[in-house]
Order: sequence, then C-alpha cells, then structure tokens
Amino acid sequence: MPVKLLPKTTPIVKRLLDIVLTLLLLIFLSPVLLIISIFVACQHGFPILFRQQRPGLFGEIFTIYKFRTMRNAFDQQGKPLPDEKRLTKLGRFLRSTSLDELPELFNVLKGEMSLVGPRPLLISYLPLYSVEQSRRHHVLPGITGWAQVHGRNTLSWQEKFQLDVWYVDHWSFWLDIQILGMTIIKVLQREGISQPGKATAEPFKGNGELDQGTSIAAED
Repeated sequence: MPVKLLPKTTPIVKRLLDIVLTLLLLIFLSPVLLIISIFVACQHGFPILFRQQRPGLFGEIFTIYKFRTMRNAFDQQGKPLPDEKRLTKLGRFLRSTSLDELPELFNVLKGEMSLVGPRPLLISYLPLYSVEQSRRHHVLPGITGWAQVHGRNTLSWQEKFQLDVWYVDHWSFWLDIQILGMTIIKVLQREGISQPGKATAEPFKGNGELDQGTSIAAED
C-alpha cells in the first residue's frame, strides 16, 4: 500500500504529530529494534515480523507489523497449539513491555495508523459490530488508545468499543498528548497486558453472546 501523507479526514495537526514523533522514536530506538530483531530471529526463527491484514480507516485493509512473540508449533493434526503453549518467555517479555508493537511505527509513517486511536482488530470482527461500534473506524487505528490506557485487555469488548467511540467523538490534539503520557505510565507499570488467566485476549464473538472460548493467534 502506498504511503499516505495525509489520510482522508485526519486533522493536519494529528498527522504532523504522528510523523515528527515517529521519526524521532525510530531514530532513538533503532538500536533497540536491531537487538530485538536478533533475539526474535534466534528464538523464533524467520520471519522476524508478524504480519496480518487488519481493517483501518473506514475499514480499509492494511498489513500490520509486529515482532513475533510466538513460536510455530502444531499438534498431530497440524493445527496450531494454543497461544499459551506457543508464547515464549521472550514473547511474554515483549508483550509485557509493549516492545512487540514497535514495528507498527512503520505503519504510522505510511499513514495506515496513528500513534493514538482505536486498536486495529481482526477483519472477521467487522460484520459483528453494531452500527455504533463500527464508528471506531471513523479515525485511524492507533498503537495506543483511550481504551488501552483504561484497562486494555482487562476490559470487556463492549467496554473497549465504548471507549473507542468516545475517543472518536472527543478527539483533540491535547487528548492525544494526554493518552501518550498515560501510555508511558501504563507500559512502565505493565498493566492490562492480558486477561486474567489467559495468555492472550479472548476473541470477540459479537454482542449477542459472552466473550468466551478459545483464543486465537491475533497477536494483539
């Protein structure tokens, strides 16, 4: 997908903040990116990056990048093992520190994501949203967001979506600055990384049933 200098409906001041901060972060964190890449290659093999198609602004599909946190492991039927059996110690560390999210900075540069916005979830969730919940796609998806600084994966899906839509309706430059500051605190505290007793978040099954069941390798 080509680089979008100014994605449609995105305020100029928000895009400028994304570009300036992202370039500074990539320069400052380049040694960290290199070291993580080496560790991931040694422990998880290649490819180093986890790639997956996700819906972005107005549902437009793009490819998200993350560091891999799971090893390739299958049962006798050739099906992937549960997340908790594939998630490595390195992967747990990368997730708990949110370092696995660093490659998404390239998504931000390309105009596919913002530093702040609702998290880009699975394509399979699109038909499951209510009309109100689908409004979360009216802004660029983000590396962090209003829901992430208010509980992240400890929240129910409905609570996350309510917070996402609140952000869409109340966006401001200073709100983004506030969320970025709160994100730093949350990362240092390592809060809300996963649901209690689960290696990863449970999948969203729609609004008519509880979010129960086997997790899937969305690596979110």
